[in-house]
Amino acid sequence: MKSLKKKRRVQIIAIAAVALIASTALIGYAMRDGINFFRSPSQIMAEPPAPTEVFRIGGLVEEGSLVRGEGETVRFNVTDGGAAVPVTYTGVLPDLFAENQGMVGTGTYENGVFVASEILAKHDEDYMPKEVIDSLKEQGVYQQPDGS
Repeated sequence: MKSLKKKRRVQIIAIAAVALIASTALIGYAMRDGINFFRSPSQIMAEPPAPTEVFRIGGLVEEGSLVRGEGETVRFNVTDGGAAVPVTYTGVLPDLFAENQGMVGTGTYENGVFVASEILAKHDEDYMPKEVIDSLKEQGVYQQPDGS
């Protein structure tokens, strides 16, 4: 009797381990396109990503670089103080999007230009994404907003 119980217990543990491994693999496979890594302009210039890789870029919209084209296409540069990356975006920009302000964009890097599919801008006068602040601090250009 004890031998049969022991075999069943080992079988249940083995099945549970296989199910856990399979579910972890399926979750990882499903999320492979949903994970967007953040990169600063300096990181992009140092190691350009593959054209098919979707990632996030963040920094400040470079002053004097914002050009509104025909229709909804907008071109501008995003910088972290160390490097600037040209960005194109087709769509309606957020109301608070402006030069010298923080932004985060999602998209791909094709032929030396970041082609954004989504642009996020700061939501109040002091907000800036943590990744952008960290990147600007690394470059030595971040200034703490007044009142903080």
